[in-house]
This record gives sequence, C-alpha cells and structure tokens, in this order.
Amino acid sequence: MTVESQVNSIENDIFSTLGDVTIPQAPPEFRSGFIGIIGRPNVGKSTLMNYLVGQKIAITSPVAQTTRNRLRGILTTPEAQMIFVDTPGIHKPHHQLGEVLVQNAKIAIESVDVVLFVVDGTSACGAGDRYIFELLYRSQTPVILGLNKIDGQPPNPEKIDESYIQLTENTPWQTVKFSAKTGEGLPHLQQILIENLAPGPYYYPPDLVTDQPERFIMGELIREQILLLTREEVPHSVAIAIDKVEETPSLTRVIATINVERDSQKGILIGKGGSMLKSVGSAAREQIQKLIAGKVYLELFVKVQPKWRHSRIRLAELGYRVEE
Repeated sequence: MTVESQVNSIENDIFSTLGDVTIPQAPPEFRSGFIGIIGRPNVGKSTLMNYLVGQKIAITSPVAQTTRNRLRGILTTPEAQMIFVDTPGIHKPHHQLGEVLVQNAKIAIESVDVVLFVVDGTSACGAGDRYIFELLYRSQTPVILGLNKIDGQPPNPEKIDESYIQLTENTPWQTVKFSAKTGEGLPHLQQILIENLAPGPYYYPPDLVTDQPERFIMGELIREQILLLTREEVPHSVAIAIDKVEETPSLTRVIATINVERDSQKGILIGKGGSMLKSVGSAAREQIQKLIAGKVYLELFVKVQPKWRHSRIRLAELGYRVEE
C-alpha cells in the first residue's frame, strides 16, 4: 500500500467514524497533520501524548511494551490540529503478537506527516535506538528527535546528550529536550511540531481528544490496572474484551473478560478469595468513571485462552491486526 493510499484510508476512517458531526472550516494559515510517536518500549511515548492532549487516553505503566494499538490523540490549538499516533515500542518480537505490534509501528512511520522519535534522555544511545534510527533514516518522513525524561537526567548530562547528537549529525533532524512528566520543554516541542506541518483542514472537531471509541479505552484502563497491580507476574499475557456496555441515566454497566494464557495466571489475577480481581475492578472502575463522567458498575471475568499471543486467529478475535 502506498503512502497516499494509507493517508486516504486514514481519512476514510475518520469521516466514517465521525458520521454526521460537523467539522468547521479551518482559518487561513491553519496547519494540520498526523504525527507518529516512535521509540523503544518505555521511553514515555504514552505519557507524552496524554500530557499534550491534556487528558488520559493512553495507558501508562512501569512495564515495558504497554502500548499495543496505534492510538490517536488530538490536540487542537488556534494555529493547528495535531493528530498524535502513539505506537507500540519497537523491539525484537518473541511471538506473533510482538510481530504484529512492531509491524504496525513500522507502518506508522510511512503513514504520518512527521515522526517524533522519542528516546530516554536519562541513558546514552543504545542498540535499540540505533535500530530505530536506521529505519527512520531510510524513510522519507521528516523526523524530530525528542530527548524525554530530562527531569531525571544527572547534573552533567552532556555525554548522554552527545551520544544522540552524534547519532543524528548527518541528518536534517531537529532535536528537542523535554519532560513528558513535568511538562518542561513541551511548549517548545509543540511549536516545532506545528512548524513541520503543512497548511491543512480540521480533520476532527476542535474539542475532540481521541478518535477511539469508549469501549476500547475502557478495555485499556482495565489492562492498565493489571499492569500496575500484577507487575511482572502476568502483564503481557493479558488481553481485554469488553463484552457488554449498558447505559441508563444513572449508571453504566460494563461487563468485561480478561483473557490469559495459563491457569496459573488466572489464579494470580483472581487472587485469594477474589482479592486481586476486586482490586483491579475497583481501580479500573474509578478510571472509567472519570472517562465517562458518571457512575459505573464493572463486572470482570477471567478466561484462559492458551497461547493466544501466538495465534493470528486469536489475535484477530481480540482486536490485534496488522494495520494496512
């Protein structure tokens, strides 16, 4: 698929999703476009997008490889509309799910207008960063290098910074230092991103912050709590299916299934006397209530799906497909 056809596909998705919603005409000199956030796992891509759009739409955790889907966050200012595409961290895949996620991240590089290559500014450039650099260097898409986590840099970070400067010295790439946690440097980053976008229309209504349906974000908020509460015991073997959402004027009832690969993982998730499942459900319910601004009843079930990460059929059933 060519870049042009990919862009047309994205635009078709947008307008079919928005339906009859009226999008205003952009003022003169208005800029717009898609910005791919690319980088290794756990460099702060999702935290960055959440901060920029001003709302939590992407889950975050200390566990690497948290993001699984290409999630769009939308920031509209008087000058521009920036559609951020948060991608899975690019890493060496160990199963079918990993291959799908990395392939989707690579496709994103060629289907956006600008790439923001995010690196961890608390450590020197490594092999993973150099691998992504080679992918981006061969691409025709403009790239901005972003050194994140400057709030955690040592007192004299010159050696760390220099390792990335040397990496990009033969490129036209701009470099920006910032902290997605504190917001330091983000106004400057935002301005550089706008300058790299071409004049264009509103793709979305100005008050929209994501194009993802609520059901998807509900599932991600449940998965986030599992990542936070179970740490390394279970996280990457989990997929969430939202089975039913029933809305009344006073309550939203959500029924969801947590899919795992082994009986032992099911036992960990349920916990003694159902304690872990109750903790996950309680924390996720609080986050979902913030999302929908209303009262939520959340019911969770746990189901064993052996080796689902290795099966294309199971991956498709759970919503993981190679983007086209």
